[in-house]
Amino acid sequence: MAVGLLNLSGFGLGYALMRCWFRTALCWVATGALLLVALPADPDGVAEGLVVAYLVVLVLAAVDGGRIARRRAVGGSWRPMVAAVAGLVLLAVPAGGVVFYGSAQDEAVEQMLLDRLDTGDRTVAAASAKTFGAAQGDYRSALAVYRELGEEHAGSRAGKLVPKRLDAYYRAVSAPYRQKKHCEAIEPLTYLRTVPGSIDPKLLGDLAGYPDGPLATSLYECGVSKLGDPAAGTESHELGELLRTFPGSAQAEKVGPAVSRKISEQSGAVRGSNPCAATETLRRLRATALALPDKSVSALAGNADGSIENGVYACGLAEFKDKRFGEARQTLTEFAATYKRDKRRERARDIAIAAEIADTRAAAGKHLPPSGRPGGARMQLVISNDAPDGVEILYTGPVTGRVSIKGCGSCTSYSWVTGSLSACKAKGKSYPQVTLWLPAGEYHFLYKHRGGSSSATVSSYADGSKIQSGYRYTGCTYVTSSTSLGTGPTDSVSNT
Repeated sequence: MAVGLLNLSGFGLGYALMRCWFRTALCWVATGALLLVALPADPDGVAEGLVVAYLVVLVLAAVDGGRIARRRAVGGSWRPMVAAVAGLVLLAVPAGGVVFYGSAQDEAVEQMLLDRLDTGDRTVAAASAKTFGAAQGDYRSALAVYRELGEEHAGSRAGKLVPKRLDAYYRAVSAPYRQKKHCEAIEPLTYLRTVPGSIDPKLLGDLAGYPDGPLATSLYECGVSKLGDPAAGTESHELGELLRTFPGSAQAEKVGPAVSRKISEQSGAVRGSNPCAATETLRRLRATALALPDKSVSALAGNADGSIENGVYACGLAEFKDKRFGEARQTLTEFAATYKRDKRRERARDIAIAAEIADTRAAAGKHLPPSGRPGGARMQLVISNDAPDGVEILYTGPVTGRVSIKGCGSCTSYSWVTGSLSACKAKGKSYPQVTLWLPAGEYHFLYKHRGGSSSATVSSYADGSKIQSGYRYTGCTYVTSSTSLGTGPTDSVSNT
């Protein structure tokens, strides 16, 4: 029995007592192999099969040692008793080894968990150097590490550090907000609002509700900064999201005043040096206000209407003065068509006519047409049409206007040689005509052929003429087949 107990120590001491050195060596080899595999302690421990095999070896060594001891004298009557006591004492060695190994294994697990925590920390640090779009995957990976440590290993040293790490995690993700990069902060702050759904809220504490205030602020600041910006379009996604997500927030209450203030600023700008840009900004502001979900804000769209009307007119005048005659014509024509009750409608039409003439004949755009109607005598100008197409005549000078003459059904085009000699001179032929009564002064005319079979080959024609007091004037329009140009002389033919 004493030999068996000594062999259970794992060192083959029972065999050594009986001087069975080969069997002693076998015990040392078995124990050494176990220690070689087991140390240093691993978080996963020693394979269960290896432990069972080692225990079987110890039991076999104990049984075998007892069997040999019964057939061999150990030497002295006191030796068996001492050996038995020593065997019992030495049993504490493997037992203590088990306890020590368990402690070492626990420490290995703690170190493994701390390494995982460190991996999460390094992932967050690397992600913080990127844009959120590029770093979002890293942030989710780090959060998964913290969630596992905090929920599955809460009692570990690493698990107890998770709340502090989550605080640093929130600071890293929300860094653009603290840097006052409000547009950039919206996406990461929106992401942080989803985090409580994927981790135990107890680990987050007050962090669970943290993103709401910063997100509302970022939505407001970003949305207001884009009001009227051409690059942002007419929809303010940020302000709309603010009013839908945080309708009762202090930031949401500031949206209406911000929109109103911006409209007021641009209303004043239409009287400045760039009314066209101010008008376009007002249009975008109006569309933005209408699209916002809060009725009190969308009602502010009407505040821009009067200023837009004034801005369109001012824009047309500015375009004319800047010699952008095509744009001025379009702007003022649209003004007259849209604002039919505006007292400036007829004035806008006159300037649009002058702009259309000036687009072909630049001299017509040296200055705006007179705003009033001059008094005094008027001279008669009779214009006949010797062309198969109808013609529209635009004129500007002391007075501005437009008239139309229908086509001459029996008329044809002329060669460029005979046109000026023969047009409107056929005896007994009645040509369509129109009579203008004009005050004396310099005039510019634009003849626009329209309709009829030859319209595809006829171009508009611009000319200038001076109307003098005491004369009656006649003119003739015709087309030539070789030049594809309409002609419209305004010849003085008789003194009245």
